[in-house]
Amino acid sequence: MRLRSLRTGWIGGIGALGVVLAFAAPALAQGPDPSGAETLAADPTAPVNFVWVLVSAFLVFFMQAGFALVEAGMTRAKNTVNILTKNVLDFCMAALAFWAFGFAIMFGGSALAAGLEKGNALIGYSGFFLSGEAYDVTTVLYWLFQMVFAATAATIVSGAMAERTRVPAYLAYSFLVSALIYPIYGHWVWGGGWLAQLGAVDFAGSGVVHGVGGVLALIGAWKLGPRIGKYDEQGRPRTIPGHNMTFVILGVFILFFGWFGFNAGSTLAATELRISVIATNTTLAAVAGGVAAMYVTLLRTGRIDLGVTGNGILAGLVAVTAACAFVAPWAAVVIGAIGGLIMLWATRFIEEKLKVDDPVGAAAVHGAVGIFGVIAVGIFADGTYGVSGLIVGDVQQLVAQLISVVALVLWSGITGWLLFTLLDKTMGLRVSREDELAGLDATEHGMVAYGEDPTQPSQELGFAGGQA
Repeated sequence: MRLRSLRTGWIGGIGALGVVLAFAAPALAQGPDPSGAETLAADPTAPVNFVWVLVSAFLVFFMQAGFALVEAGMTRAKNTVNILTKNVLDFCMAALAFWAFGFAIMFGGSALAAGLEKGNALIGYSGFFLSGEAYDVTTVLYWLFQMVFAATAATIVSGAMAERTRVPAYLAYSFLVSALIYPIYGHWVWGGGWLAQLGAVDFAGSGVVHGVGGVLALIGAWKLGPRIGKYDEQGRPRTIPGHNMTFVILGVFILFFGWFGFNAGSTLAATELRISVIATNTTLAAVAGGVAAMYVTLLRTGRIDLGVTGNGILAGLVAVTAACAFVAPWAAVVIGAIGGLIMLWATRFIEEKLKVDDPVGAAAVHGAVGIFGVIAVGIFADGTYGVSGLIVGDVQQLVAQLISVVALVLWSGITGWLLFTLLDKTMGLRVSREDELAGLDATEHGMVAYGEDPTQPSQELGFAGGQA
């Protein structure tokens, strides 16, 4: 089949989108097809692949609900409406930004579908507003699938900056990240850019989505400063417990479920039977991450911490996302378990050494573990799906992955610092002390989640040095 002859080059260079190119090539050659009639005539199997991609996109979209529940549950009741508002609106802002600018910047020049022909190794510049030749059923399909990924990268930051960020500044961030910062690195890896040309691979986004989002989360939380009462007079961190573990674990299950669309959906073809391996690897890595984090915490504290276990599951998912198509199931278990351990270490390091207050552990789960996930491809890829790592004697893949990681950290770190500095100087990032103490539901929104009177002072217990 034509797919077999094209797979290695395209997956090694551009990632999952290359798989579908093999199926869609006859239709793409005929130019834009806004009705779908020509695409169907050229490829009678197109409908099953279209449905697969659409359902996968819907699953990834549903992950927004998971993020909202995890973040709301891990923070305090007085900020629930604020958290939910950010999760609703950052998706809306990301979708508009990616439609107008991000998709063209990310995939222009890839020639993966009609209207995406113009671009270079650094940036794309065709497909803006899905207009002109980009008004095509295949191009629009790619846009929808890639848009929900872009929204995921944007929403990762909301948890790290929770409980003290002004909503207008956060929405400006969401638009600019989805329009520019995320798409440019994405172009380098998935849009045929210079990292793809070096051979760097990230199947479903450990680096492109989670690494970028996690680094931005770290920078944003650092620029904001810690919540009032987070650190004592000696600089030691205090625990500020969330208010609803039911929300947290329901959110984890929703994210776990949506991740099957994230990973297996990235084949962009239901006729690509590797989806069974990808889905199995996704499951095994998640449970290994959760179990590893749970047992280490049990040995350290004598208790099973449900929140840490949930973050361990998410860490396992993040860790395997780049490698899920390229490794055997045993390797997925190892990758997931290591991801859970890295999450534990990074959480403590960020909180205790860097003095960065990240209420949900986003920088550790998505940033540190996402970086490991990119590197894991170069170690564990076994060559059965076009990519080979150290395990089969290929050093070059690991070198390409390390270069991609350096580019990710530098690009996301520098642009994130510039963006948050600009927003802080112009719009202001942080709410006032009085608003933070009262709770952002009452002060930013004039309502609260649980029917309390927003005009009354918060009755929550405070820490020394100020009410938390």
